[in-house]
Amino acid sequence: GFPYIGGESERSGVYVLNFFKCQPALNYGFLNPKEPWQLPVDHPDCIATREAMKDVMRYWLDQGCDGFRVDMAASLVKNDDEEKTGTCAIWSNVREMLDSDYPEAAMVSEWGNPQLALKAGFHMDFFLNGRGNGYSTLMRDYENQEDHSFFKKDGHGDITRFLEDYLPRYEASRDNGYFCLLTCNHDTLRPRYNLDETELKLAFAFIFTMPGVPYLYYGDEIGMRYLELPTKEGGYFRTGSRTPMQWNHEKNAGFSEAEKDSLYLPVDEADDAPTVAAQESDPGSLLHTVKSLLTLRHANADLQADAAFEPVYAEKGAAAFVYRRGALTVAVNPSGGTVTVPSVGQKSVIYSIGNGRWEEDRIILEPQSFLVLE
Repeated sequence: GFPYIGGESERSGVYVLNFFKCQPALNYGFLNPKEPWQLPVDHPDCIATREAMKDVMRYWLDQGCDGFRVDMAASLVKNDDEEKTGTCAIWSNVREMLDSDYPEAAMVSEWGNPQLALKAGFHMDFFLNGRGNGYSTLMRDYENQEDHSFFKKDGHGDITRFLEDYLPRYEASRDNGYFCLLTCNHDTLRPRYNLDETELKLAFAFIFTMPGVPYLYYGDEIGMRYLELPTKEGGYFRTGSRTPMQWNHEKNAGFSEAEKDSLYLPVDEADDAPTVAAQESDPGSLLHTVKSLLTLRHANADLQADAAFEPVYAEKGAAAFVYRRGALTVAVNPSGGTVTVPSVGQKSVIYSIGNGRWEEDRIILEPQSFLVLE
């Protein structure tokens, strides 16, 4: 059966949950109805639900919205099969509407399965953080009281666990859209929870030089911290990643002139809370590094979404990772030791974090360094 909430009115008031008790599932139908009250996906009432949602989308697109990030995109049709046949058909119908009437609009799914999401009609799909998956090994590999995250200086992780998960999905998605890396989202502990500023710079340099469309969660560009907060409206542990943006050290960190008690969530009130204003005036700040990475990406087609990607040096137990993006070579060493890796021809460093160099037929990466070579 399905989780549901009961009612006390003349009409029973019972509704199927989509996730939390305050989130009724809209009636997009059941792929395989098994009860009289379960309507098939082609029932007029279910089609009406779909069309009503498209009307909502049209409204916001007409207001100038650029597109939609869809939460729980795989959850529309109930009793769906493993291929999400019913749900995919609805999103394909939505995509037809976008292509016809709003061709510049984009959709990105919170799905984590690009083989299905892009086939369904999404332009992009997120590589979501999941316990033990490839994405988690980059910045959040701390499930067993030890942190073996690849970008942790003393994590002793390696990139192969990420690639084993990422590469098949990347290859499967290349012809249909983009499989996207993100710094964080509202469901995940902020990366500043366990990475320091230098580690964040290297992690973000990797994300912004990989294929697909990179996503930066607000506040990560200044290293906003995860706050230990009581749950708020189903936020649970995630609540601490949803606090207001920190612009300056004025009232409410510059986010609002409202009284502190009126804020939905509190701001970070620590004296050393990172702010945009403070980092704007510091050329060595995380914010300036993020800006320089975005400038680098925009200036080089070989670092953008569609350029070819090929791992060059990725060995189990090795600290460094080297990969090709088009005609460029990217090398990163998150560890605390100097690493020497083979060169693939590119000699000139066009961007760097930390210290590194090309020397004859090899690249020398000093501790916690990142290079782009041409």
